[in-house]
Amino acid sequence: MKTGSGLHLFLVLIMMFGVIPTAGAEEQQPQVNWIEGGRSVEIGDGLATLDLAEDHVYLNKEDTAKLKEQAGAAPSPREIGSIFPTNENEDWMVIVEYEEVGYIKDEEKNDIDADEILNSYKEGTEEANKDRKPEEQIHVVGWDVKPFYDEKTHKLEWSMLGEDAQKHPLINYNVQLLTRKGYVSFVLITDQANLPQDKNILHEKILANFKIKEGNRYEDFNEATDNVAEYGLTGLVLGGLGLAVAKKTGFLLLLAGLLKKGWVLIMVLFGAIAAFFKKRFGRKTAAPESGPVDQPAAEQPDAEEAPKEQTPPGQAPPAL
Repeated sequence: MKTGSGLHLFLVLIMMFGVIPTAGAEEQQPQVNWIEGGRSVEIGDGLATLDLAEDHVYLNKEDTAKLKEQAGAAPSPREIGSIFPTNENEDWMVIVEYEEVGYIKDEEKNDIDADEILNSYKEGTEEANKDRKPEEQIHVVGWDVKPFYDEKTHKLEWSMLGEDAQKHPLINYNVQLLTRKGYVSFVLITDQANLPQDKNILHEKILANFKIKEGNRYEDFNEATDNVAEYGLTGLVLGGLGLAVAKKTGFLLLLAGLLKKGWVLIMVLFGAIAAFFKKRFGRKTAAPESGPVDQPAAEQPDAEEAPKEQTPPGQAPPAL
C-alpha cells in the first residue's frame, strides 16, 4: 500500500473540502459496516442495485457520511453510497450520488457542442481570474474526454482538464447515468498516474454491474405525471449552468459548485485520501448476508488491524 505523511493528508483535506481535520481524528476508528464483495447491494431508496465485485467493499449512505465526517469533511445529502478496493495495490474510491432534478431530455445527444462549452469555460475562467491573486488562479487546458452520450445506456461521460497557478493538474471526471427523475453520478477519486486503469475499473466492474430498478429507469418516464428538468445534456455538462453564465464565471464557478454539492475533483494528489481511509481505518467487513444489502447491520467486533506502514527513515513523504 502507498504511504503518506500526516502533513500530506492535512493539505489534501484542506484543498478538497476546505476543512481542517479535528484533533485526534487520525486515532479514532469510525464504526461503519463494510459490506463485502460477491453479493448484490441496494443503492438509494429503492433506486438501484449493484452486483459488488469480489475484490470491492461497499458503504451505504449513512456509513459513507460517517467516514467523510471522520476525515473532517462534510458529507453531502446527494451521496448514496461509496465503493472501495480490497486490493492493497489500488488506491481509489468511488462515491455514488443521486440528484432529482427532473427527467433530462436527451434531444441534444448528437448536438453537444464541445468546442462552445470549452470556449465558454475558458472565457469565464480567465474573466474570473481577474479578481483573484496570481497564485490563486485556475486555468482551463482542454478536454480530457469530450462530452459523449451513450443513447443505449443513457450515460453521459466527460472530463475537463485544468491547472492551478503552480501547474498542478485538475481533472474533473464525470460519469452520469440518466434516470426517470434525475441522474446518478459516479465520482472517481484517484491520482493522475492511475486514472486510466481506475477508469476501466469504474466502467467494467462498477457501471457494468449497476442496474436501475424498473420504475426508475429512463425509459419509465411518464410525460403525464413526471417533472422535466430545466436543462438538457449541455446543461448537465455545465453543472446546471447555462452557457451565458459559464462565459461569465467559467471553471471557477463549476469547481465551487461541485465542492458545495460535495462532489470531489480528481487532482494529482487526491489518491492520498483513499490511502488514508485504508491506512487509518482499515477495512471492517460485515458478516456474509444473503440477498441485497443496504441497511446497517448490527455492530461487529473490529477485526484485527494490520500493522500500519511507515515512511522509511530518510525517505521524504510524497511530493505535492
